Amino acid sequence: MPLLARLLPAPLTVDVRRGAIADLGALLADRRIATEGRVAVALGPGEHGDDVAAGLGLGEAEVFRVEDATVDTAVSLGKTLRAAAYEAVAGIGGGRTIDVTKFAANMAGIPMVSVATNLSHDGIASPTSSLEHESGKASYGVAPPVAVIVDLDSVHAAPDRLVRAGIGDAVSNLSAIADWELAVAHAGERIDGLAVTLARTAAEAVLHQPGTIASDEFLTVLAEALILSGMAMTVAGSSRPCSGGDHEILHAIDQLYPGAGTHGELAGVGALFCAYLREDAGRAGLVAACLARHNLPRSPADLGLSAAEFTKAVVTAPSTRPGRYTILEHLGLTEAQAGTRVEEYVRSVAG
Repeated sequence: MPLLARLLPAPLTVDVRRGAIADLGALLADRRIATEGRVAVALGPGEHGDDVAAGLGLGEAEVFRVEDATVDTAVSLGKTLRAAAYEAVAGIGGGRTIDVTKFAANMAGIPMVSVATNLSHDGIASPTSSLEHESGKASYGVAPPVAVIVDLDSVHAAPDRLVRAGIGDAVSNLSAIADWELAVAHAGERIDGLAVTLARTAAEAVLHQPGTIASDEFLTVLAEALILSGMAMTVAGSSRPCSGGDHEILHAIDQLYPGAGTHGELAGVGALFCAYLREDAGRAGLVAACLARHNLPRSPADLGLSAAEFTKAVVTAPSTRPGRYTILEHLGLTEAQAGTRVEEYVRSVAG
């Protein structure tokens, strides 16, 4: 009998609402996650560890603090979880805490529950962990979260900048998809239509959603879009549906000018610049309008970078993801050519 369908790895639970974190204890008691209830909680430096754990009804769950997003911290937590024979771990916090906890859970061979307190990027449900090491930062493949909780009360309490950043990351899916289609046409890659469907649906929902981050309705759409983006990467088996030339520029800026912007802010600018390089005026206009509507960066100056610095990042970008074919590899711009395109881009954004 021919294979008529494929299994889709997906979270057992997705819960996006106010007060959702209050049900974490019941979720972790689910025998599909932990048969004996031996669970751990990892909390970021900004979370009130003892207070949070005490209010969740987790019994004897041990709380671990995640002070940074380094490989060393993730490995140390993974060893601890494995040695103590925990059945599951919940990561509560922002993207850095969740990335560390995903890596540690994967290392320990146990399920991980993602509890997002802000919406800064699509790592809340993705099969990757972005961690810092001696030479910079790298992405590591991990098992995706077995459940995802987004408590809108926590999101509203997070810094606005971190919440808005997720908009840039979600919208950048459109750039990544365009790059994937380009790679199919010119580099012989195969595309995964289901992964594209998930990633595109996520991006379009945010791109056209009215309202602001002050609205529960908007935050719900953004949270669901970031979760769908993570699922798209799981389906594809790589970050391809959500990471193209936009993320290559992001990684280059991270390497060359640390602190110039958050992940989502850089992804948004990278996506807008790549749309400009494709001469896709319609798409560029929609992305620019969305970024402007949410007070997100659009130009190098908005990131505190000069045109020359941004040009250097554009030229460096392809080396951050060897083997990935995007509009940057397709055009193969020299530094002089990139400088000209950046100057034109800056004028177009200013106009």
